[in-house]
Amino acid sequence: MLEWFKWLNEKRKSRRLVLVVVFVALLLDNMLFTVVVPIIPSFLYDVELKNENLSTPSSPAPNLLVTSTISWDGPDRRGDVNKSPSLPTDVTCINRSNFFREENVQVGLLFASKGIVQLLVNPIVGLITNRLGYAIPMICGFIVTFLSTIMFAFSESYTLLFVARAIQGIGSSFSTVAGLGMLANVYTDDFERGQAMGIALGGLALGVLVGPPFGAVMYDFVGKSSPFLVLAFLALLDGALQLFILRPSKISPDSTAPTPYLTLLKDPYILVAAGSLFIANMAVSMLEPTLPIWMMETMCSSKWQLGLAFLPASISYLLCTNLFGTLAHKMGRWLCCLLGMILVGISLLCVPLAVNIYWLIGPTAGIGIALGMVDSSIIPIMGHLVDLRHNSVYGGIYAISDMALCFGFALGPSTAGAIAKVMGFPWLMVIIGVLNIVYCPLCIFLRSPPAKEEKLAILNHELSPETKLYMVQKTSPDSVLTDHGYGNLTGVNTKAKGIPH
Repeated sequence: MLEWFKWLNEKRKSRRLVLVVVFVALLLDNMLFTVVVPIIPSFLYDVELKNENLSTPSSPAPNLLVTSTISWDGPDRRGDVNKSPSLPTDVTCINRSNFFREENVQVGLLFASKGIVQLLVNPIVGLITNRLGYAIPMICGFIVTFLSTIMFAFSESYTLLFVARAIQGIGSSFSTVAGLGMLANVYTDDFERGQAMGIALGGLALGVLVGPPFGAVMYDFVGKSSPFLVLAFLALLDGALQLFILRPSKISPDSTAPTPYLTLLKDPYILVAAGSLFIANMAVSMLEPTLPIWMMETMCSSKWQLGLAFLPASISYLLCTNLFGTLAHKMGRWLCCLLGMILVGISLLCVPLAVNIYWLIGPTAGIGIALGMVDSSIIPIMGHLVDLRHNSVYGGIYAISDMALCFGFALGPSTAGAIAKVMGFPWLMVIIGVLNIVYCPLCIFLRSPPAKEEKLAILNHELSPETKLYMVQKTSPDSVLTDHGYGNLTGVNTKAKGIPH
């Protein structure tokens, strides 16, 4: 028994187990985040269909020809057959187009509620992690996420679903800010940090990958509550894993005073990086509520197709977050982010050209690749900027990173529904696609951000003359090494400080 406790104590010190905890937490959070994507539009349609049938029980309405499973050419609840030579399925879709346009706004607001709440809670969570460490907020995130999942399972109205989605934003804030800050704290080497962040984002990507098809299949064949009950069980296992591994005394931030939020937000390089996260992720957040509805309206898609529409993006995102977690360090993270935003814009412009689900594979896969490039580049850049220009305490910077993501996932769905209703889905894709392409040149500023003067003093004190000369020549061959240190220290630091070399 004593040997077992010794083994347990040794394992709990492992950085890899910390990475496992963050990976699983992001996986479950994003499974819950995306599992509702194919469920909510179809569920709200079923509720609308049920209410209209109850309001006119004696005479079936001619425009209610779509089945409860959105199988547009199958039998409906009354046993009638919709398929007939005189009424093709595309006419059935058009008959319900008014409802779909109204549902764009409703679904968009529901999806945006999580991002809005998470945006408001993130600064508070950042302060909590700076004071209490990362373990306690991680466990709090698990508890709130579990409660949200249970509420999703048993909610039968739009209002309750809206509240459950908002509560999920609180749990997601705790898990994301604490998880990324924890990884930045235990992986101080820049190359290792990039790899760890890539693996952690792989958990996020896997959740995005599994969520929509899992939710669509379970909802179609078992029922609305089933996917959420499965996720609730997995959340309990995640909570047990966190209690088993995390120890606040081992993974709390050090005694260094954290940089105030206002100082971080005044840093133009941090703002550029956060803007890239915001705009690129706002693109996919606009797709989530509007693409399923556009598919139902124009392609007469069934539930399983609504879930599978996001599968190419999820698979490519999963592969690219791990690939570019390492590759971006070699090619330059700023360049990787710039190319990713260009690819986001091009892919979005191609989405409205699709005439069926198969034509969507290329554009959605391109979006997944591009987001993998952007996220796996910017998340490590945020830690790099703090190491280079501020105190190396990471709760605040990853609260800002998550705020940028949440702002995208709050503003995106809420405005996407209104734009799609007024201008149409194709113009929505054009607007956000062009915005990504116009913004991407700003990533050039992240190529070689200058260090603050106090950081230069630390570097001049810590590095040997040989190391100084090597680092200066590598980053700027024209720089001159003097007896007082660097002639040009732009973008320079050592591995020990977690900065690219």
